Amino acid sequence: MFKIIFAALGFFFFTRHFMGAIIGFIIGSAIDNFMTVKVKAGKGQSIFDYYQQHAARPHEDFATMLMALSAAVMKADGRPLKVELEYIKAFFAQQFGPQYSATHLQTLKHFLDAASIPVEQICNDINMRTTLEVRIQLMHYLFGIARSDGHVADTEINVLRRIAVQLQIPSPDFESLKGMFYRDVNSDYHVLGIEPTASEEEIKKAYRQMAVRYHPDKVIHMGEEFQKGAKEKFQKIQDAYESIKKSRGIS
Repeated sequence: MFKIIFAALGFFFFTRHFMGAIIGFIIGSAIDNFMTVKVKAGKGQSIFDYYQQHAARPHEDFATMLMALSAAVMKADGRPLKVELEYIKAFFAQQFGPQYSATHLQTLKHFLDAASIPVEQICNDINMRTTLEVRIQLMHYLFGIARSDGHVADTEINVLRRIAVQLQIPSPDFESLKGMFYRDVNSDYHVLGIEPTASEEEIKKAYRQMAVRYHPDKVIHMGEEFQKGAKEKFQKIQDAYESIKKSRGIS
């Protein structure tokens, strides 16, 4: 387009001389080539570049972190579900209030459409920006997505475990969260971070430690929905302890 415009301008600028049209054509061609390269570069933007671009914007950083990892969990079993999307939408509406908009869902779609999600790079960025308590609560939210369809698949557990490792979440904390959402006969013990062979004193000690570690006040600076999740997690710790005490006859 620019080569034609500049050729015409050159023709008239040089008093309708043919050489002016050639010079204008060359200049316009150079501009066209530059614009083509620029457009291709934009289309070839890596998903991590996209993440960094949005995470650097005020009031979008944390939402971008959530959407990137949400997409990783949704893609775990190869079929993002409507119920998972509804869970995310409800969480964001509660967490961000009036700031929540369709833009957040567009961000999620961008990650879902990506061939792969650079979980390690994104988690490294999150590690530099957040405390361990916040990252544990983030994992609680991700488990909620996986559990939203009523079942946490093994493929989802694998992705969640990978994310937990990259977020530098200690294994006992991950197993505790897993026990809250992925139930088996030993889940109550896993919630407290202990084995079924633990003594009565070890059970009581584990409960006291977990009650302190997961107290909702640890994330009091975060939004209402995270506070809700923290309280749910704290309640599950208490429920697990009471269940163990009842099954063992501990007073």
